[in-house]
Amino acid sequence: MPDIPSVLTSAPPTLQPETAADLASRVFGIAGTLSPLGSERDQNFMVEDGSGDRYLLKLSNAAEDESGVTYETDALLHILRTDPGLPVMEPVTTTNGTYWASVDTPSGTGHLIRMFTFLEGTPAAAPDLDLEAIAAFGATLARLGRSLRGFFHPAAGRKLLWDERHASDLRPLLEHITDDAQAALTGAALDRFDARVLPVVGSLRAQTIHNDFSLDNTLMGPDRRVSGILDFGDLTHTALVCDLSTAMSSVMFGRDDPGEAGEAVVAGYASITPVEELELSLLPDLLAARLVALIAIAAWRVRSFPENREYIMGSVAEAHSLLAWLDGGGYADLEDRLGAGSSAAPTAVSTEELRERRRVLGSAMSPLSYQRPLHLVRGDGPWLYDTDGVRYLDAYNNVPVVGHCHPLVSDAIARQSRALNTNLRYLHENSIELAERLCGTLPDGLDVCMFVNSGSEANDLAWQLARAVTGRAGGIVTEYAYHGITTAVSDLSPEHWARGYTPDTVATIPAPDGHAGVHRREDPNWAAAYAAHLDDAVEHLRAGGLEPAALFLDSGFTSDGILVPPAEYGRDVVDRIHATGGLFVADEVQTGFGRLGAHLWGFERFGVTPDIVTLGKPMGNGHPVAAVLTTSAIVDRFAQTMDFFSTFGGNPVACAAGLAVLDVIESEGIQERVMGTGNALIDGLRVLAERHSSIGEVRGLGLLIGVAFTSDDTGRPSDAALAGRVMNGMRERGILIGTTGPDDNVLKIRPPLVITEEHVDLLLTTLDEVLRICNEPGGETPGSS
Repeated sequence: MPDIPSVLTSAPPTLQPETAADLASRVFGIAGTLSPLGSERDQNFMVEDGSGDRYLLKLSNAAEDESGVTYETDALLHILRTDPGLPVMEPVTTTNGTYWASVDTPSGTGHLIRMFTFLEGTPAAAPDLDLEAIAAFGATLARLGRSLRGFFHPAAGRKLLWDERHASDLRPLLEHITDDAQAALTGAALDRFDARVLPVVGSLRAQTIHNDFSLDNTLMGPDRRVSGILDFGDLTHTALVCDLSTAMSSVMFGRDDPGEAGEAVVAGYASITPVEELELSLLPDLLAARLVALIAIAAWRVRSFPENREYIMGSVAEAHSLLAWLDGGGYADLEDRLGAGSSAAPTAVSTEELRERRRVLGSAMSPLSYQRPLHLVRGDGPWLYDTDGVRYLDAYNNVPVVGHCHPLVSDAIARQSRALNTNLRYLHENSIELAERLCGTLPDGLDVCMFVNSGSEANDLAWQLARAVTGRAGGIVTEYAYHGITTAVSDLSPEHWARGYTPDTVATIPAPDGHAGVHRREDPNWAAAYAAHLDDAVEHLRAGGLEPAALFLDSGFTSDGILVPPAEYGRDVVDRIHATGGLFVADEVQTGFGRLGAHLWGFERFGVTPDIVTLGKPMGNGHPVAAVLTTSAIVDRFAQTMDFFSTFGGNPVACAAGLAVLDVIESEGIQERVMGTGNALIDGLRVLAERHSSIGEVRGLGLLIGVAFTSDDTGRPSDAALAGRVMNGMRERGILIGTTGPDDNVLKIRPPLVITEEHVDLLLTTLDEVLRICNEPGGETPGSS
């Protein structure tokens, strides 16, 4: 099943008018006579106060939270400020001066209650409107969209079934459609959507939209112009054109020539806001997606709420009729009318052609992932889509920490890029606020933030700081660490050392692998034994005439195979480097921003305070931004010999992305979600380990997880070949995953942090199937299926 919003599964409130009247009087100080009004999931009343004034009283569904109510209220207030002439409801304050209150009903259920000014007018049916009125309807919608263009709210990323951008998620609901003709039409429409819209929908203009601008949610005056815009309950951040396709569906219902009505509403809209060519080309399929949603959601909901059947099923027959019209030639008719026949969803360059042209990137470029390379065109949350519209669950990419193309992050980047992008030699709020917020998440004393563009640059700067402050030149890292690609930090990245190359200034220590490393968990002192190797590394440097400047550690030991030593290991090894006068650099480029769940930063699990912390990769959710966080004392020592500046580091756009990422982590409870999904995934993988002896160990924290493959029953010798077959087998079945470790035998699972239990189940089921096939004699060849 798709992610069903709880407001659609929770029964609407059922207050008696007299009870609602009492609430109106007590909460808002407005007494009067109440008349019930229809609603899909809430309960509405018209309030007449006896003096001629009328109001709308709304009792929200019990599952509605304050963030959604705040989102709708703030949007209405924004519209009233930006375009006061638009006929929208004005929120009425409670006697306490707030815009809503929480009340308990006689049944004991809590609800949020709001009141608005009442809008005058009458509903209109599509066949009763002439083309001029329909064009005016479209123009009003465009004005509404323009009024919301600059609006932002933390709840904007909520995912709704009514959002046409996510139409593919409706497929599980089609099983509730009992009419065979409807079932066939809706399935065919979603097939078209997946092939034509999904590959390019991420490139469409996006903002907060009404998302349900229809004749059912508008009132008309005597002149057949919109006199009232109702129901902002489906407000969301999505493709702007989805507002237009929704309006089209409404005015095309029941007309002898649906196409002319569709053309008229688009023309009216375009008179205010021009419609882009790609948007025009997708409108017929987005219209179909809206009709599928009307049919499928109604079929599903009516089973749970048969008493509300008339309201729920009110538009299904018309939606079916219009979808049949599209299927019978309406798609082409609309394309011709809209001038989009020659600009259907663009065909991407072929995968093979791109693969050949990739030679321009040079022979040193790291090879493509998977034996059958992917040609991706868009991302959405935990999903990636290829040129054929096939979607893949991304269980590998740790950069889009809050999900691919998160609307809040994308909108923050776009909004700031339209306003200003300069550098840190000018003052700007974004850089200062982001620096303050980052420092505020760290232990006391780490009070300086230095911005750069990538994790490599962050570690390079950290290395410069360590050498300048200590006056030393020796570095210590784990045996297969990776800390970046600059000349300096490539020496601190043994994973990428050329064969036979060992820099004189760097010593390595074995990573704390208690499963198959030099010290095993069977020894109760194994962690201390690993930490003691720090002393050996120091002696190695001293033998070459060097003292240690810093120990660099990735607290997830990602390149070393993803390891989880006990906390005392971290404390011990940090104490040892400090005893030598060296610094501890916590490389949080891969583990930071909540990936480990319980802590925002990986080093926190060790209970230590780093001297320097480096950030990168997920910091901008894909936008280049990174940082070094350290103490004033260290920076002041550094500043005695040189100053620091990065042309692009800390620019307003990059910092807008970083701020939005922190906002999403906080507002969406990302860390708590990671703990739940991470534990579920690790538990499920350990169940698979009991079923498949080729899994030697499952290890990790939160959503940084490793699955080590072994070639015999001891669970120790590595099996890189099996890891490669599994990785490619997963790719063929729609799940992207990688490998890591010195022997490349560890599956590296590090998805965007927004995956859900449903995604975890899909990953586990698919891995179980792939392992069963790969472990059979003559198991599948990678990329063959």
